[in-house]
Amino acid sequence: MASDTSLTTSVADPAADEPSSAPDPSDSDPDAAPSADDIALGADGTVEEPTAAPPTAEDGEPVALIGGQKTACDDQVKAAAAAPDAQYTACTSPLEPADELSSAENAALSRSDVPADTSATESAVLAAVPDTGQQASPQQDAEDAPLVSAPADESGVAVTASGRSPWKEPQWCIDTGVKSTWYIERMRGCGIWRSEVNAIDVRTGRKVGGIKYLVVGYSFSARDAKNWAYQVRLLEVSRWGRAMTGTKASGSGACTGKCKVTNKSFPAQAINSSAEPYGQFFMDTTINTSASKQRGTGRSIASWTFSNSQWVAPSDATKLSTVEVRCDNALPGAPRQVGCVNLAAVPVISYSLTGPWPEVAKHIKDAQATGLPGKYGTTHYLTRLTNGSKITENRRTACPSSLPRPAGKSCDEYPFASTWQGAKYSGGPFSRRMINASQNTDAGRALNGFYTYSRVLEGDRFLVWIR
Repeated sequence: MASDTSLTTSVADPAADEPSSAPDPSDSDPDAAPSADDIALGADGTVEEPTAAPPTAEDGEPVALIGGQKTACDDQVKAAAAAPDAQYTACTSPLEPADELSSAENAALSRSDVPADTSATESAVLAAVPDTGQQASPQQDAEDAPLVSAPADESGVAVTASGRSPWKEPQWCIDTGVKSTWYIERMRGCGIWRSEVNAIDVRTGRKVGGIKYLVVGYSFSARDAKNWAYQVRLLEVSRWGRAMTGTKASGSGACTGKCKVTNKSFPAQAINSSAEPYGQFFMDTTINTSASKQRGTGRSIASWTFSNSQWVAPSDATKLSTVEVRCDNALPGAPRQVGCVNLAAVPVISYSLTGPWPEVAKHIKDAQATGLPGKYGTTHYLTRLTNGSKITENRRTACPSSLPRPAGKSCDEYPFASTWQGAKYSGGPFSRRMINASQNTDAGRALNGFYTYSRVLEGDRFLVWIR
């Protein structure tokens, strides 16, 4: 079918800039709100496949581990040695990667009965967070407040009215293992790190006991909510030596950027082979939602220390930050809706060669094979264009009205007209093909629904996977 595809690098057709008297059925207004059916089509085509997050955020700060533990430990030991009758203090090690899991680490991870999918519970948890009102001032860590109650789905993993319960991480997080990095989807993130806390004899400076443990970080947001949630869970792997019996963990949460902590809970809890301390935090965006087209990013930070009655003071703090979460009210077609996504997670839409729009899928596959951008598995991204006039110019360049349309066919262009890689504004090659008009229309509806479902804003990157 290669002969059905036309590739060009020019805007040679004089009709390209003329209004089309018979627009193709894929034409759409980017500012029009997509229907629920269109969003459902987009959701069905969205590929939820976690990928490793970049090691640094947009501001250049490292993602995940927040350092300084070696200096904090040295200061801790010096201060303890100066205290009268002090015998032990404690230090924590930096979060570390693991090439492979030990049998003890596997056993620690397998203690939790993890459901395959947690999305229903995530939505229920976020829906139960009370609206604390918009604050435009820079955020600081809020005062301790009780964690809200939230309904549970069939897996029973949400916070209940009778008390706290940990949220269960998605199965892919546990399967990934200890990689010491965040794995992210558009609205979820999860990762596992290893660390340890050691008791130090202040008279000799030597370690006399320790607990090796895993940290499971888990965050989730929603495409139609102004908040997100973050949990850290600590799993003991092994322990040795003296001065460790009765050790507890407790902590707090903070948020940097355009966000504030509205609820947090990380009380002192025992850590041992049958007790897994955890902290839970809710963040709200602080973008000015009274104005239009606002967006801002924030990162949650969990901090925890260990304490023991045998130690002169709690351990130095260990901190773990999430990836950047972007919240906005800048989505075309939904100007008043606020939603939050993981900024670094590149959304992916999929079309199937055996699905409802095979001619669209075949065209995109052939076009991508020529080197055109947007192919899944590459970093040759498409970026969304939301200006209606420019979208029309892209479409007229690729599919001018002078081109004959066979009966029942319409002109399909790739890269999509709703991208900056489209025929007019890319300045490079593009592909067009006459395909089944109904398929073209419905695939276009799915694309618009995908933009809304995944909150793909102006300039956002995305990819297209042809299965």
